[in-house]
Amino acid sequence: MKLGNGKAYKGAAISPFDLKDKMYPLVYGGNAPNTSAGYDGSTSRYCYQGSLNITTVKGTIVLCDTSSDDSGPLLAGATGAVMQGTYTDYAFSYPLLTTVLGKLDHGNVSLYLNTTSHPTANIQKGQQVDDPAAPYVVSFSSRGPNPITRDVLKPDLAAPGVDILAAWSPIAPMSEYSEDKRSVAYNIISGTSMACPHASGSAAYVKSFHPNWSPAAIKSALMTTAHRMNATSNEEMEFAYGAGQVNPVAAANPGLVYDADEADYVRMLCGQGYSTKNLQLVTGDNSSCTSTNNGTVWDLNYPSFALSVKTGIDFSATFNRTLTNVGSASSSYRATITSPSDLKVSIEPTTFSFKSLMEKKSFSLKVEGLTRESVLSASLLLSDGAYYVRSPIVVYTS
Repeated sequence: MKLGNGKAYKGAAISPFDLKDKMYPLVYGGNAPNTSAGYDGSTSRYCYQGSLNITTVKGTIVLCDTSSDDSGPLLAGATGAVMQGTYTDYAFSYPLLTTVLGKLDHGNVSLYLNTTSHPTANIQKGQQVDDPAAPYVVSFSSRGPNPITRDVLKPDLAAPGVDILAAWSPIAPMSEYSEDKRSVAYNIISGTSMACPHASGSAAYVKSFHPNWSPAAIKSALMTTAHRMNATSNEEMEFAYGAGQVNPVAAANPGLVYDADEADYVRMLCGQGYSTKNLQLVTGDNSSCTSTNNGTVWDLNYPSFALSVKTGIDFSATFNRTLTNVGSASSSYRATITSPSDLKVSIEPTTFSFKSLMEKKSFSLKVEGLTRESVLSASLLLSDGAYYVRSPIVVYTS
């Protein structure tokens, strides 16, 4: 958006409208309450539906102190709206020409409005901007660690879910405003509802090549072949993206998989302290917890490794895993571990020789050290020169 003083601020919104650089009066929602409906500035500042005075707002650009579905400014006759958003790393469609600014830029616009006798503004048509930092996990995405089973890393992996262009029902509202009557064949939206079909489609793609693979084998293929992602802070590490961004083409031919079946999960749940009664609520069958099927979560044949520890105390944990060869019938894999100096990770054995497909080999991975940082990140890479099977290793303070 541009202000009458010549300053410009970049916001986030999907907007096909164009004001042709014409300047419009800029008003603050808090100064335009619909008093006849019982509203005052403490409510109208948010520009909620019905809270704005039509006489004051009509034909103007309205400054709002929060983001909404834009129905308030639209029904009050505004030409556009400037909203304050907590995050600006994703964009939504609005029924009105709109931009969503971060707190600092919104404050600068507010300062201009309050110190200018006749403030004006223009909101320009939306433009695509390439983000050189991509891919990264968007602000609204949930993060780990796993709140229930702390030694199972979550999330498993990341998938594209931000500003996704896809087919759209022509009878559905284009924006979040339910009365938006615009009809479009395509739209751009963000959310888990966009990442989920990417992950589900990737799993279906892998299954089309391997119809007899278990869900665990497919998950393993997706995780161990995922694109590595760069972290800018602790919260942007594995607790944001897991093994990385899904790479379906590589997942169709992963080389090795960490397979598991229902019995493996029964042993893990029994080891977590489930009673037979509670276990059967999960399995829906006659499974039971006995001394022979009581395993630790560290032995669940999962494609990642996680360990929750206490700060400042020496720790040591051993994970047991089994690999299944799904690459070349005759192959030899060597293990490579990358870890920080505060973390000692060892594996036994360090090489794995396979002579046939579906052959299995087991190993133990030991993690030990003294935690001084909140999160320590490492990785295990198994490779025969043709296949690269990578698993994240995370030690964190609970």
